[in-house]
Amino acid sequence: MNDEQLLRYSRHILLDEIGIEAQERLLGATVLVIGAGGLGSPAAMYLASAGIGCLILADGDTVDLTNLQRQILHRQTSLGQPKAVSGRESLLAINPQIDIVAITERLAGAALDEQVARSTVVVDCSDNFATRHAINEACVRHRVPLVSGAAIRFDGQLSVFDTRRADSPCYACLFPPADAPEEVACATMGVFAPLTGIVGSMQAAEALKVAGGFGHPMVGRLLLIDARGLQMNEIRMARDPHCPVCAALRAD
Repeated sequence: MNDEQLLRYSRHILLDEIGIEAQERLLGATVLVIGAGGLGSPAAMYLASAGIGCLILADGDTVDLTNLQRQILHRQTSLGQPKAVSGRESLLAINPQIDIVAITERLAGAALDEQVARSTVVVDCSDNFATRHAINEACVRHRVPLVSGAAIRFDGQLSVFDTRRADSPCYACLFPPADAPEEVACATMGVFAPLTGIVGSMQAAEALKVAGGFGHPMVGRLLLIDARGLQMNEIRMARDPHCPVCAALRAD
């Protein structure tokens, strides 16, 4: 680290659990954030400010007026811009010393595989089950840790899936693809704006712990958040030995 980086990240370096060693690991890490909306905004902002060396921001959507209630990466002047481009501009204003890659298309298939494979950790800030399952499958294939978050109405969820660990479930262990619940969207159901900030910030915290190699990431645990009374409950999760996604990987 140079002198400016030592000063910029000094409040992390002062923490015994992080120090120079973990901060250097963060600077050498690549984090893929899929979705630059309500969750992706705070997640990406904290990852950028904390010094993730390369941040890949992927979103195929454009900024709409209804987004500005909660998607704090974007501004009134960003209306009509690709979210990834608008987000990159905001993140560079926070920390111009890191690399930020804007992908203005929905990642799928080979493109998704390519970006997951190059990443230290993936942060899933998408808003539909099909995308979440595709991201999970790519992370399982490439043994890349996945930080998953969700927020709808006043209800949030957070977990970390790391199939490098023998005891870790994957997203499909918890939500089998064949039993996917009915989709609900913010556009029809609404979402409490600060809830996306809470969940997205927690996703950033978990990604930093995984990438930096400190703390205790939420592997095997699902956090349920009720923003009405700010209540949080934790559920322990076991991996499914018959999971259609990760069981084959375990057998390899």
